[in-house]
Amino acid sequence: MARYLDIHPVDPQPRLINQVAETLAVGGVIAYPTDSGYALGCSLANKDGLDRIRQIRQLNKRHHFTLVCSDFAQLGPLVIVDNPAFRMIKQLTPGPFTFILKGTKQVPRMTLNPKKHTVGARIPDHKITQAIVQAHGAPLLSSTLIPPGEEEPMSEGWEIQDRYGHLLDVVVEGPVTLPEPTTVVDLTSGEAEIRRQGAGQL
Repeated sequence: MARYLDIHPVDPQPRLINQVAETLAVGGVIAYPTDSGYALGCSLANKDGLDRIRQIRQLNKRHHFTLVCSDFAQLGPLVIVDNPAFRMIKQLTPGPFTFILKGTKQVPRMTLNPKKHTVGARIPDHKITQAIVQAHGAPLLSSTLIPPGEEEPMSEGWEIQDRYGHLLDVVVEGPVTLPEPTTVVDLTSGEAEIRRQGAGQL
């Protein structure tokens, strides 16, 4: 059963944040709150973790996983962006947006869309998420926790613990800013195309 960690939303406790980072470092899968619902996450090169997230959400191979980063400096080496895309990302982040971008060679192939070689990218505006990513020292490989057959992400840690605790290593309890999925913006064609309208407003 997953460890259930109640983390302060304004001043996250370093001891608890480090426990989450240690779980990620040894191959664990976590559920954590963001500014747009809960998400599942693991370390970037964690194939077993990727497969576990796919199993929980019942995802196919074409699903865009997301690189959750603390800032653009962490994201920049992992994706290919032109100047207009860079300006848009800088303007809209941190915030409830996921950007679809071409991945660089630093992104494991198993993480990329198999045909388009693209990946999601996200810089959330959430203190707990930021603290976890910074303590981990690298982006999280992540996917919004939307249960199969549903449209909205889960937003209560205790409910996730009851429903999925046996499949996870850590569930982080904390508030979400908005119980809506992110707005997904595809930047791979040279123009911004909204693939899903969610919490973020362009």
